[in-house]
Amino acid sequence: MTAIAVLGAGSWGTTLANLLAVKGETVRLWAYESEVVETINRQHENTMYLPGFTLSPRLLAFGSAREAVADAPVIVSAAPSHAVRSVVASVRGDVRENSLVVSATKGIETDTLALMSGVVAECLPDVRFAALSGPSFATEVCQGQPTLVVAASRQESTAREVQSIFATPSFRVYSHDDVVGVELAGALKNVIAIAAGILEGLGMGHNPRAALITRGLAEITRLGLALGASPLTFAGLAGMGDLILTTTGNLSRNRALGMALAEGQTLDRYRATHRSVAEGANTSKAGAALAKRMGVELPIIEKVCEVLFQGKAARDGIAELMARELKSEQWR
Repeated sequence: MTAIAVLGAGSWGTTLANLLAVKGETVRLWAYESEVVETINRQHENTMYLPGFTLSPRLLAFGSAREAVADAPVIVSAAPSHAVRSVVASVRGDVRENSLVVSATKGIETDTLALMSGVVAECLPDVRFAALSGPSFATEVCQGQPTLVVAASRQESTAREVQSIFATPSFRVYSHDDVVGVELAGALKNVIAIAAGILEGLGMGHNPRAALITRGLAEITRLGLALGASPLTFAGLAGMGDLILTTTGNLSRNRALGMALAEGQTLDRYRATHRSVAEGANTSKAGAALAKRMGVELPIIEKVCEVLFQGKAARDGIAELMARELKSEQWR
């Protein structure tokens, strides 16, 4: 292997790039911001998105995505979901046939309602694809804390290859065959995390949080089944595991957004003062639209979307959820 390219130098992209570099790989990391390129190459630190962590000297930053991916047999896509299509399309002519593309982005494209596997398939039809997901805060991975994730691919050999590429003594990778389920769980858990932050910001306690996590998982599973995913996926690391992490962890950007909303901030104001992307905001809109297309009810996700984009008061959204028609807990 000559080099691994990582597209996207946010906290997660930088973390994965550094993990691979520490393993001994030569890693080329593309960053949108020239300041990030400069600080990584000169100081071995991403001062903008991952301050305080010294990066491996085997990690080289590039301002050109095409230069980063040139002749790389493995490409990690870690750009925000709204940028993945443009970034991947920009390197189409530089990606060789049968390269391995590993998506580390958790989101749904707002306009097309496509998962990242669909976006990559459209832009790079001749590559092998895997999705890497699971409960994994970037900071804790950088600290070497034990972390467990899944690599999902429709080809077992590809999933096992990704296992081998990323696995370290502190970063354990399980193989998986349910790409849709793993991607959908990773995307929609961010919306439920925003709702969890809202509850926290409103001073609510353990009862509502437990109910939210449980019913949020039911909604994610319901849409996943409609899209052909396996129900077992949502009980695993990419489903329940990641959902628990992002709804309860203080490092969750989406939970932090929810707390800010509860305190009266608007989404526009929050975005203006925070550089990192909280994927759950756009995903709430895409998830609600996808549910409507599939004829599936996602009441929590729909209310989060209304709070974010339609000005609904958070407390009103909670009251409306509690006032819904009484139903069985079974959704089949």
